[in-house]
Amino acid sequence: MDENSQQNAKFRKMTESPVEKLVCSMAIPTIISMLITSLYNMADTFFMGRINASATGAVGVVFSLMALVQATGFFFGQGSGNYISRMLGKKDIHAAAKMASVGFFSAFAVGVFFSLLGLIFLEPLAILLGSTPTILPYAEKYMEIILLGVPFMITSLVLNNQLRLQGDAAVAMIGISGGAVLNIVLDPIFIFTFHMGIAGAALATIISQFISFVALIVCCQRSSSMSIKFSNFRPSWHFYREIIGAGFPSFARQGLASATFVVFNNILGFYGDVAIAAMSIVQRVTFLAIAALLGFGQGFQPVCGFNYGAGLFARVKKAYIFCLKLSTVILLFFAILGFVFAPQIIAAFSEGEPEVLNIGIKAFRLQILSLPFMGVVIITNMLLQNIGAFIGASILAIARQGLFFLPLIFILSNTLGLLGAQITQPISDFCSFLLAIPFAWKVLKQLKEN
Repeated sequence: MDENSQQNAKFRKMTESPVEKLVCSMAIPTIISMLITSLYNMADTFFMGRINASATGAVGVVFSLMALVQATGFFFGQGSGNYISRMLGKKDIHAAAKMASVGFFSAFAVGVFFSLLGLIFLEPLAILLGSTPTILPYAEKYMEIILLGVPFMITSLVLNNQLRLQGDAAVAMIGISGGAVLNIVLDPIFIFTFHMGIAGAALATIISQFISFVALIVCCQRSSSMSIKFSNFRPSWHFYREIIGAGFPSFARQGLASATFVVFNNILGFYGDVAIAAMSIVQRVTFLAIAALLGFGQGFQPVCGFNYGAGLFARVKKAYIFCLKLSTVILLFFAILGFVFAPQIIAAFSEGEPEVLNIGIKAFRLQILSLPFMGVVIITNMLLQNIGAFIGASILAIARQGLFFLPLIFILSNTLGLLGAQITQPISDFCSFLLAIPFAWKVLKQLKEN
């Protein structure tokens, strides 16, 4: 089948298949991809819990840097991928191919810059991220190695998003899965067999990320009609304006997560390493649920982008409503399970340290109370992002961790102490839900009118 035939077949699939079935077929591989991505850091947290609280805390501290790296990857990946999706909906393959290369090579250059800057200012960066004096040696060892892999981490996320938003979600999943499985296998070997400790966890992570990068490059060259070529790297304000507009909500959502982790870790430092370790575990475990939700939403995005670009607004609305209903029901189910089995979940990552367990179980149960509301927030944010409503998408993206979390963490931790820190995120999540409702109502009205 030639390139035009492949594109026509993909167009028919995205614009004519029943939307419920189409969203699910797109969502399954993206959910797996997001869960696997989150398992990179969860694996390190799990094995560091077998060493001590300071090592676990160090992984939590560096997680804020990883969140910034992911935010950058999603900025270029979502920014270029959303444009690619709309262009394919309009059957403009040449514009889509140029954007693919602009997004990839720009992201790699930014990754190299981040890596060099981080290595030069390693110790000040570790302290800024929230390292206590006892956590600092572990954080420096871990972060020094992680920084070497930053360019490959960022561009892997770019390729993953570009493939996914072209409708090749299964190919994107295959590309990233091999590296994640390898990371889980290498962690105990480097940490315990080779006695490398936290440096072994970092080395396993960057080796795995590089394998994912290579696999995604191969998948992109073989399975996508838009292979990455330097000859297609034609940077222009038109392309970067599209990347900024569509990518900023993703960057804001995850970049602010990085900022809140920094603030959070510095505040938790007043309560000792056990508080940082406990909340690090809670953040990682709850992020697993959020990652699954993001993966489900990412399955909706190519369906939304293609059909919006093709002017099929009724299909966009139908897919959106379906995603809201299904995500809310599933999140409610997982919230109930998490509340019941909170002690067992936190204990799996803490090696039975009593203080870590007490802080972690309470915080986890409080956190998952807001989980069922997050489907409305995330799915609405992605809808706004894909239809080009960049201002609304940006406001909603910064709400959870920016507009609400940052002021609340200072107010509540100063008035209620550690309990205030534990309840800040669930309150922020519920406020974000209330903010998302008018945005959702407005978009539904516009889609109905169109």
